[in-house]
Amino acid sequence: MARRGYVLDDVSALYAFGYGLSYTTFAIENARLAKKKISRDAATRVLVDVTNTGPREGTEVVQMYIRDLVSSVTRPLKELKGFRKVFLRPGETQTVALDITPDLLSFYNIDMKYIVEPGEFEIMVGNSSRDCDLQKVMLHVS
Repeated sequence: MARRGYVLDDVSALYAFGYGLSYTTFAIENARLAKKKISRDAATRVLVDVTNTGPREGTEVVQMYIRDLVSSVTRPLKELKGFRKVFLRPGETQTVALDITPDLLSFYNIDMKYIVEPGEFEIMVGNSSRDCDLQKVMLHVS
């Protein structure tokens, strides 16, 4: 990997993907699945509570990332699979729901067939791609 600058420098991005500046602050909590176990052709949704904890009105973009923990081919560690923008007044809380359909869990296997493999999927919800900004829940697909 080519690097510029000093060897001991931090090479991480200054801001994570999805990071945004705002005049207010938000708390994203209580991530949960409508169904924790589904079949390969079924759907569920992830729900999360978003609260405006700051002094002003504001808009937050709730992002959903999915990771297939074990698959027959190499998969990304994190894939953005959905997002929802929510406008909140100071102190207001809203529950945001993001659908998880078979299409979002599918990928091309080694035979180039678009399939959903059974197994564990990590569903991550937050306001950026940074791990410390994400709430995580596990989805079991059979």
